[in-house]
Amino acid sequence: MELSMPLQYAGDPRTAADEAAALERAGLDAVWVAEAYGFDSPTVMGYLAARTERMRIGSAILNVYSRTPALIAQTAAGLDALTGGRALLGIGASGPQVVEGWHGRRYDKPLGRTRETIEIARRIWRREVIEHHGITDLPLPVDKGGTFGKPLKLLTHPVRDTIPIHVAALGPANVRMTAELADGWLPFLYVPEHAAAVWAKPLAEGAARRDPSLGALSVVAGGLLAVGDGAEAVRDLMRPVIALYVGGMGAPGRNFYYDLVCSYGYEAEAAVVQEHYLAGRKNDAAAAVPAELCERVCLAGPEGYVRERVEVFREAGVTMLNVTPVGPDPARLVEQVKNWL
Repeated sequence: MELSMPLQYAGDPRTAADEAAALERAGLDAVWVAEAYGFDSPTVMGYLAARTERMRIGSAILNVYSRTPALIAQTAAGLDALTGGRALLGIGASGPQVVEGWHGRRYDKPLGRTRETIEIARRIWRREVIEHHGITDLPLPVDKGGTFGKPLKLLTHPVRDTIPIHVAALGPANVRMTAELADGWLPFLYVPEHAAAVWAKPLAEGAARRDPSLGALSVVAGGLLAVGDGAEAVRDLMRPVIALYVGGMGAPGRNFYYDLVCSYGYEAEAAVVQEHYLAGRKNDAAAAVPAELCERVCLAGPEGYVRERVEVFREAGVTMLNVTPVGPDPARLVEQVKNWL
């Protein structure tokens, strides 16, 4: 099992990147850079490329609406060149609120767009001449307004002709496609105790159609990390995060995270969280998040307990433990956990 970390991007990105570089020396294997509707991730990843030497750098995630498949492939190839072959491409559909509210793009065909992006990106990295007609048309045909376009191939020579593609997926159809096509899977709010019940079937169905040359699917999951006496209190930091996603990331009936928490067995609690959140009672929504759920999406507690949690994640199939160290000495935490892996 490897160890990675999501970059804390809400503050100064240079400070966050410098801290990540320090954690590389403590044993961190990879860092994932989010985007949402904050700073763009490719700029930050380029800075990280210059500040690091060994660890891999991934996007988590680039959404498949605001950039064309060709641009996503170019971005990954550029990062791979800057890092000497350390790039990880994380993609996904994001959600309607970001795609429509921030990017002004219609939220349609999320699986088709993701599948198409994977296919086109891999062809681009192989420097094929690209002619593709689907959701994206390359080149743009005359009947859709095209005039001078012709099939092209990547101008530069990439460091690698295959860059690992990870997909953020939660729903059964998306997880099935991820298990079939992607190199890795980026689930969110992952509870290892419930993973098999929720995802075993779509993972198996996708794996049955998987090209053996892709190898085994990487699974990247984890949570807040804190070790020691009183570390259990860190679990409560997840309350507002879970409330935000379960209550506010989508309208009723169109919220992936709400559906996920319900599938874990917290239907009644999820309904209360969403009701409070949509009514503007965010503190009440956070208070309504089940303590058990907060515990299970974290690795926080005494050393023996956290070591047991690491093994629970491993046994559930996680191949890259993705943790957010909480405490005054994150390097010590990373080194400590790395030694357990």
